[in-house]
Amino acid sequence: MHRVLDRAHRILFAALSLLGLRGQGRVLHWYFDWWHRRPDPWGLAVDDYEQAKYATTLRQLPRRRYRRILDVGCSEGTFTHRLAAAFPHAEVTGVDISERALARARTPEAGRTPVPGGTPAPRFARLNILTAPPEDRFDLVFCAELLYYLGRHRHLRRACAHLTRAVAPGGLLVLVHPWPESRRFCAYFEAVAGFRRVAEHVEPACARPFAVSVYEAPAADRGEELRTAGPGPAPGREA
Repeated sequence: MHRVLDRAHRILFAALSLLGLRGQGRVLHWYFDWWHRRPDPWGLAVDDYEQAKYATTLRQLPRRRYRRILDVGCSEGTFTHRLAAAFPHAEVTGVDISERALARARTPEAGRTPVPGGTPAPRFARLNILTAPPEDRFDLVFCAELLYYLGRHRHLRRACAHLTRAVAPGGLLVLVHPWPESRRFCAYFEAVAGFRRVAEHVEPACARPFAVSVYEAPAADRGEELRTAGPGPAPGREA
């Protein structure tokens, strides 16, 4: 049943991508605001499958220090807040196209209200990844369950360019999408010069198989390091 619904979903959003970037952006904005007329419409905060997927995703990360983390397509911030708890010394940002989702992401809820000396609250901002890249660069960028909304080749290629631009030299980009469909999306990133896959984990036996693919950006040469050097946030703890 999941495969039938996913197929219908892909056909719909492929058709919407024929509207062009601006038209598609307006429709996606309306679509996600409509879904978020009620809290947590996909049960991301409570569904066992989603919680297992979050845990699996975090287990694939190399052990290193992450100073700046970005969650693209963060919805109401369920995974973004989980990242802030896992890396309390990192600056964590979530971006999404839906203003309703972001309003809920910014609202403290039971169990995640900031306390003195506790986990710093993530920052949230509105962004359409099709029309603009994130303003900053990050050590760790997540893109989960998003690319299949973008439709045709030209739009996927544009989103890929914006996502890879957000990754700092030597940083990581983590893609989480249904398997084996994820291979189609990964092909765009594997075509980017210097980006290489450093890890991939597939969960084939669950109700909706998925893959976690981790890519590393090329390291900066000495000249770029000197041009981009400057003060940054305190480093996060090792994963």
